[in-house]
Amino acid sequence: MGIALTGEAMENTAPAAPASRLDPAAAFDRDPTDGITATSRAPSSFRYYDLVMAGFVAILLLSNLIGAAKLSTLGGFTFGAGILFFPLGYVIGDVLTEVYGYARARRVIWTGFAALVFMAFMSYVVVAMPPAESWTGQAAYEEVFGSTWRIVVASITAFWAGEFVNSFVMAKMKVLTKGRLLWTRTIGSTFVGQGVDSLIFYPIAFLGIWTTQDVITVIVTNWALKVGWEIALTPVTYLVVNKLKAAEGVDLYDLDTDFSPFASSRPA
Repeated sequence: MGIALTGEAMENTAPAAPASRLDPAAAFDRDPTDGITATSRAPSSFRYYDLVMAGFVAILLLSNLIGAAKLSTLGGFTFGAGILFFPLGYVIGDVLTEVYGYARARRVIWTGFAALVFMAFMSYVVVAMPPAESWTGQAAYEEVFGSTWRIVVASITAFWAGEFVNSFVMAKMKVLTKGRLLWTRTIGSTFVGQGVDSLIFYPIAFLGIWTTQDVITVIVTNWALKVGWEIALTPVTYLVVNKLKAAEGVDLYDLDTDFSPFASSRPA
């Protein structure tokens, strides 16, 4: 004789979902009705990730090539002129890790690394090419771009170390704070990441070209100015992060991420 199961009985006898399928980041979702899902599992694609990557790489190249070589004094403070725009790259770096997670931030860092290498190669080739007899700008061209190789070597090293430190601190602090207090991790990660960046970049790029005192002064003042810029731009960071999270529909947490810089750049 057959036995008919009611809907309630069928629900009660259905197998429970394996624990491995549960997303531990779901516990961090403070508002399940806001359309933003807290997760440790990135979707296969995002709407604005490529645009954010393009903006990051553009600011990286321009601030290092145009701004880094000029030493300026304003109001009694000596600093590298690139400080005016370079912090925007760190703001975007914070946004990348906060919104898209460490794995996708890692892809952007390696993309920026490759772009810096190509910039160095292109600069060397263009400067080394013999000028036309009618062109009189070779001396000025060499003056501006002749030391690019040293600046870029410094930039590659400092950028690589500083950005990975920044992203790592940002991702770890997000988990520790359970997604709260965004300002603590944007400022904290910048303090550490920009410290590493400045301590590497300026001695490699300018020691022996500038006086040792100028190098030390610029390291300290630029570090302080970069952190100050991050603090000043905190409202902008909040605005961009909130807009992007709403547009993407997810809030990523790096709970099971391989933080090695050399791990696969393709997120799982």
